[in-house]
Amino acid sequence: MELTMGSAFKNLLQWYFSKRTLPYWCVLIADCFIVFFSGVLTYWLFNKTMIMIEHRFDVLYTLVVYVVLSMLSARVFSTYSGILRYSSFVDLLHVAYANLLTIVLALIVSFTARSLGWFEFSALTKTETVTMFFLSTLLMGALRVLIKALYDVSTLNKLTRRALVYGTLSGGIGLAKYIQSQRPRHFSLEGFITHEKTSSDIRLMGKHIYSDKDDLATIIREKRISAVLVSPLRLSEFRNNQELQNVIINAGCKIYMVQAAREASIKDGQIAADDMSSMQLKEVSVEDLLPRQEIHVDMASVGKQLRGRRILITGAAGSIGSEIVRQTAQFQPASMMLIDQAETPEHDVQLMMQNEYPDVNATTLVADICDKKRMDYVFRSFRPDYVFHAAAYKHVPMMEDNPSEAVLNNIRGTKYIADLSVKYGVSKFVMVSTDKAVNPTNVMGCSKRICEIYVQSLDAAQKMNPSAFERSLADGQKAVNCQFVTTRFGNVLGSSGSVIPLFRKQILEGGPVTVTHPDIIRYFMLIPEACQLVLEAGTKGNGGEIFVFDMGKPVRIADLARRMIQLSGATDVEVKFTGLRSGEKLYEEVLSDMENTKPSFHEKIRIAEVRQYNYEQVCKEIDELVDIARRYDNMETVRKMKQIVPEYKSNNSIYEQLDAKK
Repeated sequence: MELTMGSAFKNLLQWYFSKRTLPYWCVLIADCFIVFFSGVLTYWLFNKTMIMIEHRFDVLYTLVVYVVLSMLSARVFSTYSGILRYSSFVDLLHVAYANLLTIVLALIVSFTARSLGWFEFSALTKTETVTMFFLSTLLMGALRVLIKALYDVSTLNKLTRRALVYGTLSGGIGLAKYIQSQRPRHFSLEGFITHEKTSSDIRLMGKHIYSDKDDLATIIREKRISAVLVSPLRLSEFRNNQELQNVIINAGCKIYMVQAAREASIKDGQIAADDMSSMQLKEVSVEDLLPRQEIHVDMASVGKQLRGRRILITGAAGSIGSEIVRQTAQFQPASMMLIDQAETPEHDVQLMMQNEYPDVNATTLVADICDKKRMDYVFRSFRPDYVFHAAAYKHVPMMEDNPSEAVLNNIRGTKYIADLSVKYGVSKFVMVSTDKAVNPTNVMGCSKRICEIYVQSLDAAQKMNPSAFERSLADGQKAVNCQFVTTRFGNVLGSSGSVIPLFRKQILEGGPVTVTHPDIIRYFMLIPEACQLVLEAGTKGNGGEIFVFDMGKPVRIADLARRMIQLSGATDVEVKFTGLRSGEKLYEEVLSDMENTKPSFHEKIRIAEVRQYNYEQVCKEIDELVDIARRYDNMETVRKMKQIVPEYKSNNSIYEQLDAKK
């Protein structure tokens, strides 16, 4: 019976609130009734029943006058024009101001009526009049609060999640208000979590504030919490609090963060107004929870360098290349030449440019950087100012099986693009390298290290003897040395070669999730952050530097796999260790044993102090290596690579026998 009554009441509420709003005159009539009722109640409280009956007409006339005065005050402050279900503190203030004005008008009318002998219009004393409108204010406010509360209850349903908000500053409060205003309601606010110590008596928006040091697992269970929402102001802090994440996930809660497309803009501890109004909530993926520090890049100065310039990007359809395309396009370059040999991804880049940057003059070219004649034609006709070289084969196991292709594409291709940059007067050449080039244990890493060696030696040779290099300059173009800059960093989240998409697929298939080794660790960085650092390093470098990015804390891949399983809600998926793959090592480095770093213009970017190589000798070695690679003799190809890079020691590979013979 109680269930039936409750359902009927809820259905009634839903029917009422399904209507858009009450007409303004309904609100006005309700307020007038409250004024009249408050007057009757007040007079009765002060004078009791018999006196009230005796003076009933005087009371009636007086209250009619007061109701009219109340209507005038309501008109002044528009107390009836608000939508009751969305009443706010401002609306309650307007009600109070209106009734305060009515008190003043009522006392003036009462005094005037008494002076003129019109006692039937002054039945209430000053005290009774003030009390009456004080009571009216309370009842009008209560009506609005009640309707708002009933509306909030009516919007709850079985799918509404009971939620805690992590953060108690403006971001947390804004997030709490946002979820309360959502229609339909996806979350019901049940409290806040703060990183600070707090008293058990403190409340915010009427809800309890819990410390992250409290027994949150018990609190979540007792309050039946199923979601934790993270404030935009606390994203970095939450990401780095692995212990809190574990408590929440192990308790069976889902974690949600704001700004799915981008993180909120924060200035002086406040969220930008535009971000607050367009706030979006998204259930977190493991990428959102990886510990990392916020990176600030002076993109304005980068934009000044790139605006109005001709930009050429190789590997433009890859994970890094396409993001560099996206970020450079926003600075209105004069034109862009986007090169990749993968047709379908290159088509995606073309569509992206047409849809998102229609005003940018961009040419998408399906071509192979190893086609020297084609690349010469591209450089001769396009005349780039900046070259961002991101094209490379990057998959470690694939290149371990195909070392000749690694040499011909990565090394020979880089040499072609670098030489053409010098020939056609490019201002700056920026090469995207990898931390696998440091103390390499695989073919791919060694190929990238040889690329680093070549562009560095070329930069140094230019500075020492500029006239020794062939130039083909356009009319009026001044001969300048091309500055060669190398950027070196680790894994990026969301790339095509990342383990995360593989793990996600394995979890969906029911497992097992395959990890090569229990102790293997990797550095991770978001693609946009990595590309911002690439652009800043590239535009601010002076040539010859190898910029090393601070990748933050390394992540144990086995822990990453387990966290993904937890986030998915799967209970019967196991982690299986398969052994290190060919050429793989337990941890990556950003510096070799013989390298040190010095600071740069950005706290997250260091400059590696590396060994210098003779340009002529490097060219001779690379030419010999390419000749060997063209014979597709894998063992001899790798042997030559090890001669060029003595620190290259193969790991878990058939090429380890070459190290044993040294």
